[in-house]
Amino acid sequence: MNKFVLLLLLIGMVSCKSKSALVTATTDATHLSSKKIIENHYNNKTNFSTLYIKANARYADDKQTQNVTAEIKIKKDEQILISIRFLGITMAKALITPTAVNYYEKINGSYFEGNFSGLSQWLGTDLDFAKIQNMLLGEAFDDFSKGKYSESFDAQSYRLDDFSDDNVKKSFFLDADRFLIQKQEISQTAEERMIQVAYSDNKVFSEAIVPLNVSINTFQKKGKTEINLNYNTVTFNEELSFPYSVPNGYKRIIIK
Repeated sequence: MNKFVLLLLLIGMVSCKSKSALVTATTDATHLSSKKIIENHYNNKTNFSTLYIKANARYADDKQTQNVTAEIKIKKDEQILISIRFLGITMAKALITPTAVNYYEKINGSYFEGNFSGLSQWLGTDLDFAKIQNMLLGEAFDDFSKGKYSESFDAQSYRLDDFSDDNVKKSFFLDADRFLIQKQEISQTAEERMIQVAYSDNKVFSEAIVPLNVSINTFQKKGKTEINLNYNTVTFNEELSFPYSVPNGYKRIIIK
């Protein structure tokens, strides 16, 4: 269960900071330029203060499969509370803010309190609040305005590729109708690891367009992991509480 919670939290683990300005490719009769694709993508505005999601979640790796429920509360750009339950019992909980990451899990009786700097150093990757929020909402990990992309078109989808970092390869697939993210892939060549996040069954709300299915696959030398989230309940702008406290007797995880 500990690994499951960490993957939900740290799903943006292979992304890195972009260093180059946006470059526009040549437009022809069939393809849009990268600049226009990105402009159309950001025309999909989100307008909400809070978001509540209840989901069925399936976790699978080379050794085990777990089916649980996940309750996700988001106060936009401020905090995210994730609760993992099995048979109605809370097995793990995580509270994420732009400056702090806190979680505990019941099976091993452990908890973590720290910031993204410590976690990023521990994982060897760049991590922040926006990447986690974007992943849950079906938005791109990266800020497209700060990247360098080439574009292509295939099977009713636009593809943006970022090769500005020799070790990190990023690909984003957007549908040709609404320019929503269909899939995003980020790989680290030297570390031989990749994350792929695919979105489907988009539902249009007045506040935002939300994918009701999020499929997350990670590939590493030691094996592969899959998380599938099916959103059953999605509501906006309700008054939400974000209760979080570590049970007594739990052991703190220290990152050195």
